[in-house]
Amino acid sequence: MRVVEVTAYGGPEVLRMARRPEPEAGERPGMVRVRLKAAGVNQADLRIRAGRYADVVGPLKPPFVLGTDFAGKLIDPVPGLPAGTRVAGFVPWFEELNGEGTYAEVIWSAPEWVAPIPDDVDYTVAASVPLAAATAQRGLDELALPRGATLLVSGASGVVGRFAVQFAAAAGLRVVAIAHEGDQHELKVLGAEHSVLRGPHDEIIARVAEVVPERVDAVFDGAFHGAPLLPAVKDDGAFVALVPDRAPAAERNIRVVTVLGRPDAARLKETLEKVAARELITRVSDVMPLEEVAEAHRRAEAGHRPGRIVLMI
Repeated sequence: MRVVEVTAYGGPEVLRMARRPEPEAGERPGMVRVRLKAAGVNQADLRIRAGRYADVVGPLKPPFVLGTDFAGKLIDPVPGLPAGTRVAGFVPWFEELNGEGTYAEVIWSAPEWVAPIPDDVDYTVAASVPLAAATAQRGLDELALPRGATLLVSGASGVVGRFAVQFAAAAGLRVVAIAHEGDQHELKVLGAEHSVLRGPHDEIIARVAEVVPERVDAVFDGAFHGAPLLPAVKDDGAFVALVPDRAPAAERNIRVVTVLGRPDAARLKETLEKVAARELITRVSDVMPLEEVAEAHRRAEAGHRPGRIVLMI
């Protein structure tokens, strides 16, 4: 089968198409095979490839396969889902640490990682949802803010931040979204009470202060700003970071937590059903063939446009 391997730590050029044996039934007890149609490109993929997490992954060395989000068809049945069912999910890459990601034609998945894709959701849309939605949900779970609390969401134009805005608004929070130019109106439709333009950090803080003079109760840092957003947070507030190296040092008794999405099939099923019903909106920025993965990484690193880049397999 075709896979994309990271041949060494470095830029997008280290990504290479390769051939590996296709998994065979029974090789990994308790796991099932999924034949992929699409895989998402996440920011974590870029950081792993560049060697920024070399210490975190420990003994795992190139060549290995990146990728977490996936959408495809079950080769093997799972309870309640027969073979051939269209499913989406994500591989907890950092927990598994076996170098077997989703930039591949066939993957192994635990049954609890997958949820059925509704009929009117295509593979590319489904592949943009699992990790982003789980990360947003986990961040809000950690914050545990009461209804009416104010939440500043950075990266609100991207897929993780967009889900955070929608989940937070549904939970009764007052959301201030940091957005790309042109996205302000749409984010208000999705639930943001206020939308401010991204830019230099001092300008962002000033714009937030204009709409929330008393400062916000918490930050969901979907764009990895880190410490420069702390001035927007009240004393005794909270700050959710998505990557350890961008988690700020706590000050003014602000609680800082770093979250990592975890697979939850039941929650993913509910989310995909809401996507199908247009109750939740995701964002796919580009759809590219697996063979163009290096270009996909280049676009993601350049901030080509907000949203998930999806590889078709």
